[in-house]
Amino acid sequence: MSTLILQGAGVTVADIEAVARRYIAVKATPEVSAKLAKARSVLDQVAATGQQIYGLNTGLGANLKTSVGNETFHFQQQLVRGRGVGVGSSLPRDVTRAVMAARLSMLAVGGSGISPDVFDDLLALLNSEVHPVVPSIGSIGAGDLVLLSAIAQTLIGEGLAEYQGEVLASTEALSRAGLEPSTLGPKDGLSLLNASAVSVGKGTLAVVDTTVLFEWQRDAAALSFEGLGGNPLILTPAIQQARPAAGQAQEAEKLLKRLEGSWLHEARTAIQDPLSLRCVASIHGAVAQALTAATEAVEIELNAAADNPLVLIDENRVLSTGNFHTPSLALAFETLGLAVAQTALASAARFIQLTGSSRNGLPRYLSPVGGASAGFVPLQKTVTALMGAIRHKANPVLLDFLPVSEGVEDHATQTLLAVTKCAEMLDLWRHVVACEMLAAAQAIDLRPEHHCGGGTRLTYDLVRAISETLQEDRPLGEDVYRLVQRLQMR
Repeated sequence: MSTLILQGAGVTVADIEAVARRYIAVKATPEVSAKLAKARSVLDQVAATGQQIYGLNTGLGANLKTSVGNETFHFQQQLVRGRGVGVGSSLPRDVTRAVMAARLSMLAVGGSGISPDVFDDLLALLNSEVHPVVPSIGSIGAGDLVLLSAIAQTLIGEGLAEYQGEVLASTEALSRAGLEPSTLGPKDGLSLLNASAVSVGKGTLAVVDTTVLFEWQRDAAALSFEGLGGNPLILTPAIQQARPAAGQAQEAEKLLKRLEGSWLHEARTAIQDPLSLRCVASIHGAVAQALTAATEAVEIELNAAADNPLVLIDENRVLSTGNFHTPSLALAFETLGLAVAQTALASAARFIQLTGSSRNGLPRYLSPVGGASAGFVPLQKTVTALMGAIRHKANPVLLDFLPVSEGVEDHATQTLLAVTKCAEMLDLWRHVVACEMLAAAQAIDLRPEHHCGGGTRLTYDLVRAISETLQEDRPLGEDVYRLVQRLQMR
């Protein structure tokens, strides 16, 4: 795919990731352009009747009852500037691109009433690779207005933007890209701001990255079966069917596939292994279910008109909504974060089993020389520290809000914070997976009679291409670092 064609429906997380990281172009169909024009016409017609329309002829939030009067054009500029209160480090470029693509996807549904020219200007901004400098802190999950204002500022030639690796005044960035500042009509400023596009864009990349890392986790768990001499009968399909928990049968099948041809199927193995190995199919099934739910929640938002107010084209009406509110999305990422944490904890537990004292015939600390050799045991401290950080980020934040705007906004979801901490767990989890792989590969080397299955052999070879078998004590942190870099790709 070299171009994402916006049709007002059907956009996936893979589409947004391709725009964010592979810089594919984004275009809208003529049907989308026609829908935007129709929505704008309905908005203008309703406004001409004198109906109060939030953010067009009224103030925002606590200023809801304040009339804008004849300053509707000026008010949109004021609205954008007044919400520019975000703080913190700026979003990485790929996240910024994902946010812009997400907002365009939402706008293409046609419920915002945005001027078609302003939509086209935002499209050109993304395709020209002018990236607004967007701060990371300021959203409470009742829409991402504060952060999205940075994108709107760049669009009108204010604020800062990055272009070709250089941070510039937005006017200069636009000029270098051959673009002109956008002129905002009534409600255009609010149409750019009043959405959860930061949460959705960042969430898109989080579920894509989780999907990639989860595959590596499956590889690591299967390799631990080999290293620990685990009993593969626990993965028997009939066992999974007896208690068909979410994803359990599918995850058992994936592990069995990796273990096809393994010596384990012929060896005398333990009747029961530790729970981190014996229950891995149900552990992985839970994270698979949570990942599916988070992906579905993101894709609902990518293809939804989550605007307030909302233009109902077929009814020729404009109504206020709460569609910008995202409790389901927040809960999905809280759940995914907890699922990631418990999966990482199982990985850490298998690492401790592998590197402990002589389990299943393995040498103590996986040291081939014994004696005073530390082997892998000091790495247990690193894994414990990683898990401490993961558990900290797994703590829910969905209920952490205060009433603001004089009580008008008395409920929030902290969606962006839920997404952010889930995304931040991934690098920590990746380190834990790398440690498990290193320990499992070492254990296999210390079982001279052992031969791996087809899938686990591929994982073993990948590890050994990066890290040699430990013969005597060396700084294993360097091996972890190199393997972590490899696990960022698939």
